[in-house]
Amino acid sequence: MNEEDQIHAVEVIVDALNSIGLEISRLRGDIQRNSGYHARNEIEQIKQRIKDQPKRLEHFGFKVYSQHDEDGIIEEIFRRLNIAAGTFCEIGVEDGLECNSLYLIHKGWRGAWLEGNIDQKQNIEGNFHSLINSRRLSVGVGMVTPDNIGEAIDSTMSAIQINPEELDFLSIDIDGMDIYLFEALNYRPKVICIEYNGKFPASLIKKPIFDSDYAWKGGDYMGASLAAMTETAMSKGYTLVGTNITGVNAFFVRSDLVGASFEGPFTSEALFNPARYSLFFDHFRVGIGHKADFGPYVDLI
Repeated sequence: MNEEDQIHAVEVIVDALNSIGLEISRLRGDIQRNSGYHARNEIEQIKQRIKDQPKRLEHFGFKVYSQHDEDGIIEEIFRRLNIAAGTFCEIGVEDGLECNSLYLIHKGWRGAWLEGNIDQKQNIEGNFHSLINSRRLSVGVGMVTPDNIGEAIDSTMSAIQINPEELDFLSIDIDGMDIYLFEALNYRPKVICIEYNGKFPASLIKKPIFDSDYAWKGGDYMGASLAAMTETAMSKGYTLVGTNITGVNAFFVRSDLVGASFEGPFTSEALFNPARYSLFFDHFRVGIGHKADFGPYVDLI
């Protein structure tokens, strides 16, 4: 084979590989779209099973910046509590682009983020400098532990002149030892969102042994059961009012505020959702749609 034939053969191979690559991309897109379609159908079927319970929070879930459908549930809880623009503290936000309070900021809320991974400091300050400079957001970077949670909340919120005693919303997502932060909490926010381990059945009271050096390894050893969270909440004067449809987050409201606004009975057995991570994981992140980003935006609130 002469040199010209060799070049032609290489060009044919390259063209074939490019065609294969395009076909793989198309197939991946088709798989994601089909997976998303089936996930949405499954979500609607789950909601149909509780259609006779109109106050169940699963009916109101949607995603803006949250990991799953937490944004809509949080919005509905505060609508029922008649709080349009309040204050928040969120523990565990990574780079801030997938968390439970960024949508609240868009709605006029102010508050604090606490992130344990110091490598995220530059990302947070780069993405959200406009919020930080305008004192709508205070950021603390460093590990939050049962020993320092009170000091961490106080220092970050006081930095933008928010009294932590009047905190409306607290979100805890540290992928494992969350219940120990809950147990050590001395402040009494109106609403708490905290991750539970949906692999455990609703009646099982189970929590990991405390490990100050724990780091999530991607497995299912990642936190306490819903029953354990609910028991802790009750001891602190909170009522379980719901969980999200993927079985990741539990929502607790201070018991003096619950009234008739939520669907009982307020037990882990009645309000449990098992782990259904595939419903949101994540049929739109790769190849379809756009990754999360932030501003600056014109603020019309």
